[in-house]
Amino acid sequence: MLAAEKEQNKREKDKALNERVPPLKLSGLSVQELQDLCKELHRKIDVVDEARYDLEVKVAKNESEIQTQTQKIWDLKGSMNRTKLKRVKKSSDAMFGALTESKLSSKADFKANLKTVKKEEEKKEEVTDWRKNVEAMSGMEGRKKLFNANQ
Repeated sequence: MLAAEKEQNKREKDKALNERVPPLKLSGLSVQELQDLCKELHRKIDVVDEARYDLEVKVAKNESEIQTQTQKIWDLKGSMNRTKLKRVKKSSDAMFGALTESKLSSKADFKANLKTVKKEEEKKEEVTDWRKNVEAMSGMEGRKKLFNANQ
């Protein structure tokens, strides 16, 4: 299979060359005509070599330019150090104001419409001598006071 593939490639190559370059008919040409033919071929070869050289120079120039640009990019990446973020304590209104500063022209006060709730102070019982309290609550009089206080 490998030999058959090589033979096929050789046939395709010969076919392409015969289409592009007609075979030379050197028989019946004089020495002067052969020398003219050689000079013409050498001129064409020189033109192709110059074009190839020009392309090689352009490619080398572009490669060196690409290399210098990538070096500059790496240098810039190295010189830009990111600063560490610091934790900042701000109120929620200050943070919201910073976020919406450019969007809203007037600052909204969200706390203005909130109701204020006052804590009721718990009634503190006066600390008295517990013995007096026990004597006052003993008997029918004490039970009557407890009954009236609960109603």
